[in-house]
Amino acid sequence: MLDSILQWDRDAFIYLNNLGEQPYDFFWSTVTKYPPWIPLFLGILILFFINYPKREALTLIVTLLVMVFFVETLTNLVKQIVARPRPNNDEDLKMMIRIVKNPSSYSFFSAHAAISFSIIAFVTFCLRKYVSWVVLGFIWPVLFIMSRIYLGVHYPLDLLAGALFGALSAYFFFRIYHKLISPYLK
Repeated sequence: MLDSILQWDRDAFIYLNNLGEQPYDFFWSTVTKYPPWIPLFLGILILFFINYPKREALTLIVTLLVMVFFVETLTNLVKQIVARPRPNNDEDLKMMIRIVKNPSSYSFFSAHAAISFSIIAFVTFCLRKYVSWVVLGFIWPVLFIMSRIYLGVHYPLDLLAGALFGALSAYFFFRIYHKLISPYLK
């Protein structure tokens, strides 16, 4: 069964990656980086300070940063344990796919997916009562993970696992915040 799942993952990656065309390489290469998303991050900070008292907003931001550190650390640990090569480093695939970026680190699971989904899920949990359109923030991680297939550096399961881990981490940190931290701020 695992073999059939991995075969589906490989086939889906090849199909999706080959939908890409050279005129869009610059766009997807830009989307996959963090700096173009700085306005989104600044908007998140502003929304925290608009909707929460200053002390609580700062505490939420610190919790968010600790969560990102946790997600990044665990993602890198899992990558080292699983040691799944990226598609761009698979000799059997190189002739069948478009490679726009060529990182050499491991693939499973995607830090881009885990971090972006954890940030937006945490922000959504915190702000959904105050900002009804906050769910539009999920456009960022969706574009972010789509770019990883386009560039030839992640399989779909790497991205799904990363997104799931990120969302669950956000829920975990949101619950910790409300059970252990928030009561002491009142």
